[in-house]
Amino acid sequence: MNDFIKRAKILLEKMDVKQNKVRIQEIETESTSPDFWKDTKLATQKMKEMAALQKEVESAEKLSKYIESNNTTGLSSLLSDMEVYFYLSGPYDKNNAILSIHAGQGGADAMDFSEMLKRMYVRYFEKKDWKYDILDETPGEEAGIKSVSLSIEGQFAYGYLKGEQGVHRLVRLSPFSASKLRHTSFALVEVLPQVETFEFEIKEDDLEWEFYRASAHGGQNVQKVSSAVRLKHTPTGITVSCQTERYQAQNRENALKLLKAKLWAREQEERSEEEKKLKGEYKPASWGNQIRSYVLHPYQMVKDLRTQTETSNTQGVLDGDIDIFIDAELKAD
Repeated sequence: MNDFIKRAKILLEKMDVKQNKVRIQEIETESTSPDFWKDTKLATQKMKEMAALQKEVESAEKLSKYIESNNTTGLSSLLSDMEVYFYLSGPYDKNNAILSIHAGQGGADAMDFSEMLKRMYVRYFEKKDWKYDILDETPGEEAGIKSVSLSIEGQFAYGYLKGEQGVHRLVRLSPFSASKLRHTSFALVEVLPQVETFEFEIKEDDLEWEFYRASAHGGQNVQKVSSAVRLKHTPTGITVSCQTERYQAQNRENALKLLKAKLWAREQEERSEEEKKLKGEYKPASWGNQIRSYVLHPYQMVKDLRTQTETSNTQGVLDGDIDIFIDAELKAD
């Protein structure tokens, strides 16, 4: 049997066309309700979901025709476009994502590196035509940022980004060293799916809200109203903060979004620990688990330590050209 036909059959088995059609019908039925567009944000999200599902169904139907006719002309191109569904078939891969960056060891260099990573990912989001918002950001004292959390909206955003989770390492001549010595610094990247509903129940009585005045980079331009939000989930002790929006209501919404993602992650970690004996060792995103090195001196090289994928085009990578690493990690899973 032709290799293309084999790949097409495997891919078609992975795609739940029947369930997709059911979901499309559900959204179409909902959209006929007069109340559907009262919540424009939710309605828009559902219409985007329906459009993506319709595209999947159309592609699956094309695959079926190729298989039935055994005609492989044009099949290679279609497979290349569609195999994303093969590699992004996890339960949360279609979800929007929250990506956070935290400066690690390395002082000012680590904070500057965190800023570089933020720029790299923002450029990547723009290339993918994804919408992103900064939920919270803490500037560094001397340079860069201590931490930042971004909300990303785009098809398969979590699926594409989940492999970026882990420790990133930068080696370069430090611009913050008077003697211009080679310096190594670290940053931790966390990636979580945005989850609307999950088994963990969030009770209003378990939430402690604190409101304070937000400040811009460097502590300047202090706002006269308490628009910034700090939210603590008392049973778990998880605390999040959001201050990038001008209005308190929007910061409250973003804080809840971030809290849900962190509670989901905590739940997944607990399950992973329980299943460790069956599925092997679980490795959280800790400082001992470096995934990628960015070497700018004494040579130019970015290397992923999991897939061994590497490139000497360091500037291209830092400008957001990271598909080479994301694709390699997806196909290695």
